[in-house]
Amino acid sequence: MFRAAPGNLGHFSYLMSHTALARKYRPKRFADLVAQEHVAAGLTGAVVKNRVAHGYLLTGPRGVGKTTAARILAMALNCDERAADGANAGEPCGMCESCSRIWAGSTNLDVIEIDAATNRGVDDARQLRERAMYAASGADRFKIYIIDEAHMLTREAWNALLKILEEPPPRVVFVFATTEPQKIANTAAPVMSRLQRFDFRRIGPGAIVERLRYVVEAEELRAEEDALVLIARVARGGMRDGLSLLDQALAFGDEDITAERVRSALGLISDELYAELLDIVAQHRTTDVFPFVSKIVEAGADLAELVGGAGEVLRALMVRILGDEPAGLTDELRRAVDHHAASFAQGDVLRMLKLLAEAEQAVRRSPNVRLHVETLLLEWTLLDRTVELEDVITALRLGVHESERSAPPRSPERASARQRPPAPAKARAPAARVPTAPAPGPADPASTSVETLRASWPAVLEAAGKQRRVVREALTHARPATVEGSVITLDVADTSVHLEGLERNKAVVAGAIATVIGGAFTVAYRPAESGESVPRSEEPQRLDRDKDREERLRHYRKKDPALDAVAEALDLELLE
Repeated sequence: MFRAAPGNLGHFSYLMSHTALARKYRPKRFADLVAQEHVAAGLTGAVVKNRVAHGYLLTGPRGVGKTTAARILAMALNCDERAADGANAGEPCGMCESCSRIWAGSTNLDVIEIDAATNRGVDDARQLRERAMYAASGADRFKIYIIDEAHMLTREAWNALLKILEEPPPRVVFVFATTEPQKIANTAAPVMSRLQRFDFRRIGPGAIVERLRYVVEAEELRAEEDALVLIARVARGGMRDGLSLLDQALAFGDEDITAERVRSALGLISDELYAELLDIVAQHRTTDVFPFVSKIVEAGADLAELVGGAGEVLRALMVRILGDEPAGLTDELRRAVDHHAASFAQGDVLRMLKLLAEAEQAVRRSPNVRLHVETLLLEWTLLDRTVELEDVITALRLGVHESERSAPPRSPERASARQRPPAPAKARAPAARVPTAPAPGPADPASTSVETLRASWPAVLEAAGKQRRVVREALTHARPATVEGSVITLDVADTSVHLEGLERNKAVVAGAIATVIGGAFTVAYRPAESGESVPRSEEPQRLDRDKDREERLRHYRKKDPALDAVAEALDLELLE
């Protein structure tokens, strides 16, 4: 709590002599621009070195200081007492008559502000061009034109200004401010190369809180830290919005600025409800979703705001799970995030964020917002938790060891039954069973017959598939034709594509044959004769991610009986 004056005297004096805080505390120097140090350095350097451009384009979100920076530039160029050296070099004094009139937005012969939203036509641009030809009021002064909402100018208006922007009169500066520079690039691309561009950043919550704290102390008011954090969160990177929201909270009552007062003034959802939402999701309390949403609706809160706030809470939860400290949280919400950080895995929060991103557009556009919000929360509570495969195997092995130590002695028949491999897990699509290949031996190539090779061909396909799945697919269109010494000839049917692929992978095919039947062979190919069909050893399987995951899971299960058992019991599916 910040206390600058006893009782409510500060609030009373604030009401008696009130000027909008966004205007009263508008910066008067480049150094006062919050979070825009790169812009301040560029414009100050241009003033000090007398290298001011004839045109500037100031872009960025609303309320971050674009028009203010343009006014400060105009003040610095026409200030009679501008600092020439030292730490404040290039800064306007902010106190002389010229600076006071420019900062207040009063009528000035040398500084003209134009709203392009209402003066956007070609006639307005021509009038501006004609006025720019007149010199400033003094020989040592500049004439500055500040055009706000510049993206509203029409293509014809930009064309009318193009020539004067390329060859402006002496000591004339144009400053264009816009929130949508891409529209200018689409409407008047040649203009972009004639202007120096400065991009303004969004202001972080910490910087906004610091500025609000300064304003509260300067106004001799009192405010809770959580109240300032809430205002900074709602401001979403705009300092002007933050000061306006503070004004709104001050006008809501005559007491201290508390977090509850800010929520009431701005219609915000309380952090207690976000903490309750985390409880519902963490404990899978699906039946509590509908009463929770009803409570939000009856309180008159905006469900779209609930979704946006829930996204911020999930982001803070993810930051906390990853070991960092989330910023911009009230004390109550921080306690809730810390409490539930151990209840969620990284993958769980990531999937919840993805579901929220998919539902956010529907929530903002659909006439039935409540249905979409309830569906989203139900999906969160019904979401299966991800489990690390290593943790499952470790837990299963520990359970097996414990049961073996505690179980009574078994008869030989039961022991042999216990050692039998478990049944294979249910697959999404039944896969053809590959016959077990005979153990390879140092067979003499001369003793290998075509019949033996054809009988072992499914095992050859399996061995080739372990090396390259594409080769396995091509071999399903081939069959052994002849075996002459150490040369095996294969008939390849269907298309020439299979022939070309197999020609490039002879070593893989020869290695697969050697793995299954032993011996060293050379492989040759020939097209199948016209009208002759090559029987497919098995149906070709589509090469997709799901099938690859199924094959990898079968491979892991074959290597580890414990994993095979848990996969059968839990119907596991390999995700990544």
